[in-house]
Amino acid sequence: MEKVVVSWSGGKDSALALHEALNTGRYEVEALLTTVTPDSRVGVHGVPLELLERQADALDLPLHLVRLPEKPSNQEYEARVRKALEPLAYRGITGVVSGDIFLADVRAYRENLLESARMQGIFPLWGRDTAQLARKFLRSGFRAVICAVDSHALGASFAGRLYDEKFLAALPGSADPCGENGEFHTFVFDGPTFSHAVRHTRGEVSLSDGRMYQCELLPD
Repeated sequence: MEKVVVSWSGGKDSALALHEALNTGRYEVEALLTTVTPDSRVGVHGVPLELLERQADALDLPLHLVRLPEKPSNQEYEARVRKALEPLAYRGITGVVSGDIFLADVRAYRENLLESARMQGIFPLWGRDTAQLARKFLRSGFRAVICAVDSHALGASFAGRLYDEKFLAALPGSADPCGENGEFHTFVFDGPTFSHAVRHTRGEVSLSDGRMYQCELLPD
C-alpha cells in the first residue's frame, strides 16, 4: 500500500477524504499534517491546537505541525510546508490526501507545491456533487460543528450550529453545501473513523479580521 499523510484542517472535508482514502484499501495513512498560526490555531477556522490533538488521538494518528508566522507570504508558506514534508518523504511517504472538491486553481497550486517536495496530491472527493457529499458525510455518522462563517456569505447565526440536515436546509441557495467556496468551516468531533467523540464546548461568536464570524471552541 502507498504510504500517505492527510492534509488536516480538522473539518468535514479532510475527515471525509481520510475516510474515503482508508476505504479504498490502497493507502496506509501515516499521519495528519496541519498548518497552525503563531497562537496555535487553525487559520480561519480558529480552532485551538488542543482540539486537533484530541482529534488525532481519537483517530490514533500522529499530528505533524507546520507552524506559520503571522500573515506569511506565499514563499514563506511554501518553504515551511516543504520543510515539513521533507522528513516524511525520506520515510517513504509519497502522497498527501486533500479534501478539495472542485476548485481547480487550488488543486493545481497544491499539486505544484507537492511536486516540488517529491510528493503527489491525492483527491478522493474530487469532482463529486457537493450536495451528495454533504449527505454522505451525515449518513456515515460524522458529527461536526460550524466553527467559522464568512460574513460575506452567511449571517453570524450560522456560527456554532451543528452541521446537520437542519443546517443544510437553512443555507441560502448561493451557498455551497460543503462550503467549498469558503462560506463556512467546520470542526469534526465524531465519526466512523473516531474511536471516541472529541469533547468540547461552544463559546461566544465574534468577528475576526473584520470578516469571519468564529465560534470559540474550547476543550471540555
